Amino acid sequence: MRLIYNVQDKPAWNHLILFAFQQVLAIMAATIAVPMIIGNGMSTAAAIFGAGMGTFIYILFTARKSPVFLGSSFAFIGSMNAAFAGAVSVQTGYVGLLFGALCAGLVYVILSFVVKSVGVDWVNKLMPPVVIGPTVAIIGLSLAGNAVGDLQTSSATGAPTQWAVLCGLVALFTTMLCSTYGKKGVKLVPFIMGILAGYIVAAILTFIGNSTGNAAMQITNFAPLQNITSLFAVPDFTFLKAFGAMGEVDAGYLGTVAVAYIPVAFVVFAEHIADHKNISSIIEHDLLSDPGLDRTLLGDGVGSIVGAFFGGCPNTTYGESVACVAITKNASVATIAVAAAECLIISFISPFIAFLSSIPACVMGGVCMALYGFISVSGLKMLQKVDLEKNKNLFVVSTILIAGIGGLSLTFGRVTITSIACALILGIIVNNLLANDPDLK
Repeated sequence: MRLIYNVQDKPAWNHLILFAFQQVLAIMAATIAVPMIIGNGMSTAAAIFGAGMGTFIYILFTARKSPVFLGSSFAFIGSMNAAFAGAVSVQTGYVGLLFGALCAGLVYVILSFVVKSVGVDWVNKLMPPVVIGPTVAIIGLSLAGNAVGDLQTSSATGAPTQWAVLCGLVALFTTMLCSTYGKKGVKLVPFIMGILAGYIVAAILTFIGNSTGNAAMQITNFAPLQNITSLFAVPDFTFLKAFGAMGEVDAGYLGTVAVAYIPVAFVVFAEHIADHKNISSIIEHDLLSDPGLDRTLLGDGVGSIVGAFFGGCPNTTYGESVACVAITKNASVATIAVAAAECLIISFISPFIAFLSSIPACVMGGVCMALYGFISVSGLKMLQKVDLEKNKNLFVVSTILIAGIGGLSLTFGRVTITSIACALILGIIVNNLLANDPDLK
C-alpha cells in the first residue's frame, strides 16, 4: 500500500489537527460505549481522557513507530461488571476497577519481559499468515452486527427505521466518494466528511419529524446539547472516586477481581498480536521486530493501567484506528499523538462532549461499515500468498472463519474466552495438527 504520510512524517499543523480529529471520531463510539454499558456512574469524558493518556504512553514505549490509538477494551466488560458485582458499594467497585486494570496491565508487562528474553520467532511460527490472516478478518466481521444494528437505529427513539438507514448510507457513501474521488485534502478526511453529511441529513429529518409528529423521521437525540450547563467541566476520574474507599476493600474482594481480570489479559494478548500484524502489513514494516513485540506489549500494558487510572477502562489497540490508517493512507504517528492530545482537551469541554454524544448511532454505523470492512479486507489480503489449494490451509482458514463469525466463545466462571480468541486458538491447533500434511511436501 502506498502511503500518503508514512510513520515518521509530520503533516502541516493546520492539516494535522483535522487528521487527528478524524482518528478521534473513528475511535470515539467504541471508547465511550464501554462506560455506558457498565453504568454505575462511569464517566464517558473520563474514558476519553484515559484513552488519550494510554495512547501517549503507548507511543512513548513504542518509540513513535506504531501508528495505533488505544481505547476502551470490550474484552474486559465482564471483568468490570464483576468488580462492581462483588463490591460492598459502588465506590468500592471503582477500587476494583483500578486494581483489576493493574493486574491485567502487569500481565502484559510480564509477557513483554518474556518476549524480550526469548524473541518473537515463535510468534511467526505459531501464527503464520494462514492463521493470522483469517483471525484479523474476523475481528472486522465480528463487529458487522454492531455496525448494521446501529445503522438501522434512531438515536431519538431507539427504534429501527428506514430513515436511520438513509442517514447511515449517506455517511457511508460520502466517506467512500471522498476517499476515492476527493482531492488530496478531502481524500485524507473522508470520515469527517461522511459524519458531517450524515449528521446534517439526520438533523433535517429530525426537524421535519418533530414538526409533523412523524416518530420514524426523528433520528437525532439533541438532549446532550440541550443539557449543557457549563463550558468546561472536570471529568469524574476513576481514581478520585476510588481513593475514598481504599480502606473498605479486603483481600478476598481483590482476589476475586484479580481472577476476573488476569485470564482476560492473556486472551487479549492474542488480539494484540493480530492488530499489530495487521498494521504491520499496512505500513509494510514488521512492528513485532521493530520496535518489537516486547515494546508494543509494554506500551499496551502500561498504557492500559494509566488509562484505567483516569477512565476506569483497560485500554487496547483499536482496529478502528488501524482501519482509519488503511483507508486514509495516513500512518503518521504525529497524527495519533495529536489525536491523543485532542482527547485530553475534549474531555474537559462540555459542548464538545455533548456534540460527540449527539452524533446519531446510524451515522456512526454507516461509517463503521467501512471501518470494520477494511479490517476484514486487511486480513484477507494476508492470505494472498497462502496456497488455498492445499487441504491443510483450507481447514485452518475455514475453522477460524466459522468459529469467529459463528460467535464461538467459552465461559469459565467469570472468565470468557472471546470468539476471536477461540477462533485463533482453534486455528493454531488445526495448523499444528495438520503440520505433516503430505500435500505440502
